[in-house]
Amino acid sequence: MNKLIQLSCSVAMLALSALTPAQAEFDHFITVDGTKLMDGDQEFRFLSFNVPTLNYIEDEMDFDQPNPYGLPSEFELHDLYKTVNELGGRVIRSYTIPVRNVNFPKDSVTYVEAPGVFNEAAFKKMDLALALAEQYGIRVVVPLLNNWQWMGGRPNYADFRGKTKDEFWTDRQLIEDFKKTIHYVLNRTNTITGVKYKDDKTIMAWETGNELENPPEWAIEIARYIKSLDSNHLLIDGYNAIHLEDYSNWIKQYSIDEPAIDMINTHHYEVSPTEMVANIKKTVAMVGGKKPVFLGEFGFISTTGIEKVLDYVISEPAIPGTFIWSLRRHHPRGGFYHHSEPVGYGLYRAYHWPGFTDGEIYDERNLLKMYRRKAFEIQGKPVPPISPAEPPVLLPFSDAPTFSWQGSMGAAGYNIERADSATGPWQQIQYNIEDIDTPGFDLYSDTSAEVGRQYYYRVKTINSEGLVSAPSNVVGPVTINYLTLVDKARNVAMLDESKGVTIETWNYRSYKEAFSRLHGDEGAVLRYYSPGEELLDLRIYAYEKGQQPMLEFFASDDGVSFEPIEVKTEQYASPETNYDYLVPRLYQTGRLKGTRYVKMTFKGTADVVRAELDYR
Repeated sequence: MNKLIQLSCSVAMLALSALTPAQAEFDHFITVDGTKLMDGDQEFRFLSFNVPTLNYIEDEMDFDQPNPYGLPSEFELHDLYKTVNELGGRVIRSYTIPVRNVNFPKDSVTYVEAPGVFNEAAFKKMDLALALAEQYGIRVVVPLLNNWQWMGGRPNYADFRGKTKDEFWTDRQLIEDFKKTIHYVLNRTNTITGVKYKDDKTIMAWETGNELENPPEWAIEIARYIKSLDSNHLLIDGYNAIHLEDYSNWIKQYSIDEPAIDMINTHHYEVSPTEMVANIKKTVAMVGGKKPVFLGEFGFISTTGIEKVLDYVISEPAIPGTFIWSLRRHHPRGGFYHHSEPVGYGLYRAYHWPGFTDGEIYDERNLLKMYRRKAFEIQGKPVPPISPAEPPVLLPFSDAPTFSWQGSMGAAGYNIERADSATGPWQQIQYNIEDIDTPGFDLYSDTSAEVGRQYYYRVKTINSEGLVSAPSNVVGPVTINYLTLVDKARNVAMLDESKGVTIETWNYRSYKEAFSRLHGDEGAVLRYYSPGEELLDLRIYAYEKGQQPMLEFFASDDGVSFEPIEVKTEQYASPETNYDYLVPRLYQTGRLKGTRYVKMTFKGTADVVRAELDYR
C-alpha cells in the first residue's frame, strides 16, 4: 500500500475515534415469551442482515494481495453500523469464531490458533465490534462454530488433532477442545467496555453453530454447557442441514424439546419463492408454537420473491425476524468489500447500500429500498427519510491525478472537483461517479488535467435522493507529471482494436471479485493507443491458469508495423485453496520511446480486468 494512503487511513481512524455516536446502552437482555422475543415489556421484531465479516475479513481482494484474510478497521465498523441503522436493522448475525485453517496462507490471522490457544489481537477486534454495536443500538447474534471450512470450523478443530470432521461430533477430545473455545468466549472481558461477553446485553443470542449437521446428543450437551456458563442470553440451535432434499429433516425434535435451546433457526435458498414460503410455513407448523422461529439465512431470489417472504414473516407472530444473506461494507482504501457465493448461480453478490449499477442484474437498488421499508414496517414504525450525505475522506496522491477516497454510508455517487488554488474557485470535472469498484485500484483518473500544472482536488457525496454533501478534505497541490488512461474492462470503449475478445461478468470469485473482464482464448488480440506523445508504462492486470504467462506484447509507432517487446511480469498467486482462485499476473511494459500502440496476443486463455496507460 502507498505510504501516503497508509498515513491517511491512520489519520482517519483517529478522527473516527473521536466521532463515535451517542451511547445507546441496552436496558435488557432479549428474552423469549412463547413465540415472541421481548426487549423488556416490548416485543422485539426485526428484518436485518447477515454480516459474515463482522469480526473477520475474508475478502481482501487487492490484486497483489495473496492473503484474503484480516481484521476489520474502526472505519469499516462505523460504516457497517451506520448502514444497518439506515436500513432499519436492529440486530445482525455474524458468521463464526474463526479457527486456524490448514488451507489458509501461513500469515493469516485468526481467532482460535490451536485448542485452547486464542489470538488476543483478533479478539480485541471483536471487543471493538461489540462496543460499537452497543453505541449504535444494534444487537448481535454470534454463531460459535462453523460446519464448513470457511473461516474455520469443525473440519479445522479435527485437523488440530489429526482426526476427521465427522469425528468432531463424538470424539471426547474434539468436544472438549470446542468447549475450551466456548468457555473462553463467554467469559472474555471486553477490553473496551469492561463487560464480560456473557453479561453483555449487546449480544442477542449465541448460536451453537452455522448450518451444523450434528447428532442430537452433541447439540444437547453443548446447549446445556453454554447455559451452565451463561444464563443471560438466548441460545439458538445451529442444526440446519440445508443440503437435505427432505425438508422434514431440517428441523429435529430435540431442538423443539430441549429446554436449553430457546429458538429454532432455518436457512432458505429455494429457487422458487412459493416453495420457500411453503417450507417456512412447514417449519412454523412443525414447531407448533413451542418456540420462536426465525430465518437465520435466506436469499438469492427475485425482489418480488423476497417481498413475498417478508410479507409472510411480518404476518406470522411465531417468527420474530429474518436475516437476509448478506451485507458488505466500504473498504478503508476506497470501494467496497465484495463477495459472491457458489449457491448464488454465478449472479448474486453481497449487497451494498444503496445499490449500484453492478447490482442491476439482481435489482439491488429496488430490493434494498423495499427491504428497508419492510424493516420499519415489522417494527410498526414509519419509514424515515434517507439520511443526508456525509463528506468522504479523499486519500492522498501525487505525480498523477489518479486517486481514491473512503466512501460515505449511503453514497449513491460522488462529484469530483478541481481547482488551481486551495480556496477555489472549484470546477466539477466528474459527476456522480460510483465507488463500487473492487479495492486495490484507484477509483478515478483525471485525464483532463494538464501535465506540468498543479491542482487541488476534493470530492462530494450524492445520496440516493440527490442531496449533495459538504466537500471532503482538500488534497494538493498535486504536480501533474503524467496522466493515466484506465480501462476497467466494462466494455470495449478504451480499446483501439480487439479480436476474439468478449466481456465476461460471471464467476466473480475466481477473479477476486472483479465485476467484469476482457476474456480471450488462444489467438485473441487486444490493442491500446496512447493519447500522449510518450508512453511511460502500460500495466495489464490479468487472471490466468498455471505458471506460464499467456500474453505476448508488441509495440508500434504507426499502428501498422509491430515489433515484439519484453515485458516485466509479476504474479501474486494465493496459497488459499478453499476457493478456486486463478493466478493474478501483472504485465508492465515500462517506458517505450516513440511508441503509441501496444498490442497483446493471447497464447492461451487469459482475462484482463484492468489496463493502465501512463503517458504525457
